[in-house]
Amino acid sequence: MTCISCGSDNPEGAVFCTHCGAELVERTQEFALPDLGEYTPPPLRMRPVIRVAAKTDMGRVRENNEDKFEYYQPDKPPVVAARGSAFVVCDGMGGHAAGQIASEIAAKTFLDIYYRSSAAYFPDAATAGVSEANRYVADVAKTIPDRHGMGTTLTGLIICQDQALAVHVGDSRMYRLSGSEFGMVTTDQTWVEEQVASGAMTHEEAMHSPYAHVITNAVGMMTTTKPDLIPIEPKVGDRYLLCSDGLTNHVKDNEIRDHLMEYGPSDACWRLVNLALDRGGSDNCTVLVAELTDLIPADTQSEV
Repeated sequence: MTCISCGSDNPEGAVFCTHCGAELVERTQEFALPDLGEYTPPPLRMRPVIRVAAKTDMGRVRENNEDKFEYYQPDKPPVVAARGSAFVVCDGMGGHAAGQIASEIAAKTFLDIYYRSSAAYFPDAATAGVSEANRYVADVAKTIPDRHGMGTTLTGLIICQDQALAVHVGDSRMYRLSGSEFGMVTTDQTWVEEQVASGAMTHEEAMHSPYAHVITNAVGMMTTTKPDLIPIEPKVGDRYLLCSDGLTNHVKDNEIRDHLMEYGPSDACWRLVNLALDRGGSDNCTVLVAELTDLIPADTQSEV
């Protein structure tokens, strides 16, 4: 059997790839595609037009890239109406190749389950995607000795008609530039951020703490993982940036803002990653930028 993740051949009957650990059988029992005879997609009122670009780099220190980005922009009106477009960045952990496998599995599983879920409300489908990604990564970690302890962050953006949603686990981040307003949409799920929230530590102390990257939530490392779901009211012209901490370790928020204001998505991705590399590239670095260029009213009767 050929692994769709790495392309290697495996013995007949194998469940997990002997090379990369990815599952070789489809998980369709729990999350079957909805029967359109029973499930009626919502009407397509608004069709978002999104320009997207991304870049990932191994960095100057690491020997492999444990970051992963994926995105999907559907064409069929019923899918556009019910699920919209989804973008995700994952930053794996676990040593050796384990982190790379964890982020690969999580990103693909999240998107697969998000679009397969029969949930009527798209945030519920996003929660299902995170839940199944968590279970899948944990299953591989338990089954393959070299994968024990692996996990990953997961930060996603969903733009569905005239609504948007941040989906967040860990300390990869999402930023938003909307007109002249810029800020971080997500909150790092880390020990130091909890200390700041409780008043036990200042932001300055948190930045220089040796525990700054100790995360309190991850995909695959907990029995259950509940993501932060952050609703966003999208506006035409908005630029959303998703990134791993390989960027924010070296590049300040105001520099991210300036790049988003000055450059288009592709240029911004390349320049920001290269800036992180020039300043040491101590970690894998991934940047994805999605720009909402238009919201087009749709004629529901003629398109769906």
